[in-house]
Parts: sequence; structure tokens; C-alpha cells
Amino acid sequence: MEKLPSAYKQVGPNRYREAYGLFYEDFTPGDVFEHRPGRTLTETDNIYMTLLAMNTHPLHFDSAYANATQWKRPLMNSLVTISVVTGMSVHSTSQNGVANLGWDKVRLVNPVFAGDTLYAETTVVSKRESESRPTQGLVTAHTVGMKVDAQTGQSGIVVIEFDRTFLVYKREHSPLGKANY
Repeated sequence: MEKLPSAYKQVGPNRYREAYGLFYEDFTPGDVFEHRPGRTLTETDNIYMTLLAMNTHPLHFDSAYANATQWKRPLMNSLVTISVVTGMSVHSTSQNGVANLGWDKVRLVNPVFAGDTLYAETTVVSKRESESRPTQGLVTAHTVGMKVDAQTGQSGIVVIEFDRTFLVYKREHSPLGKANY
């Protein structure tokens, strides 16, 4: 990336508006974005997502059951992991997106538990202009979620990896430049 877009846009004398995210023109294959801040997961996160998703597997919400497994404690619902890691990436990837087009090659490679803190980084894999939407482009990125283990303090443990493709506005065609937004 040759020039990072400013995090602020001047909208008047001594007046600035926060300007989040990147546009199609800002992406360069090979660029890596480290997503911060991290997010420490809680038992409440796990229970809420388990209930929301109607996941009835006791490994996520029954401590007595989980104690009889190899983990000896409830395992974080994988939907929490993918949701938080994807969400962490939005600010620097798809904040100016039109649509999330899908996740591919999702791999959950290590368990996540309440108390673990997640961090993530995303590498831009490819981009191309949309054939049917000339004001937009498609970006594919590879995201890796890592944890700091709450019990051991070990950091950098990869817990999830996935590719995600999203449709993003070209700078001059974004709703951000229109009206009073």
C-alpha cells in the first residue's frame, strides 16, 4: 500500500469527520493488516451465541458434561470465534463493503475457552474489478485468528483461519461521499 488513507476527512474549517475503512483502490495483494484491539471472550458470549444459534450440544453450556471431556471445561461455540475474528477484520477490510460474499476454507485448529483473548490479522490475497458492478470490486483476504491462552498465558496460538471474499466500493462511488453522512 503506497499511501494509507487518512483516518479523518476535513468537512469544514477546523472540523473533521472520522473516515473508516479502505476502498477498492486501497487494497494491494500481499498487504497484511493486524487487527486491534483484541477481544477477551466470556462465558456470557458463549451462552448467548449458543442460545441464539439454537446449538444444543452440552459441551458449550453444561460444565458438568464438559468436565467429563478432554477439555474439562466448556468449549467456546465456534460461531463466537468466527464472528469475533470476522468482526475484528471489518474496520480495515470490509468497512466500506457492499456485501460479504462468503467464507471459504474455514479451519478451526485449536480450542477456544472463556477467558481467552483473540487477536487477528488479514492478508489481502487478490482483488479484481466487478464485471457486473463497475463502481465496485471484489477482494479476497485470508484471516488468521490467534489467542492468548487464559490458563497458560501463551500467545499466538492459531485458533481459526479462513478466506473471505467481499464486494467493496470504489472510492468515488461510496455512500460516504454523498449527502450528510
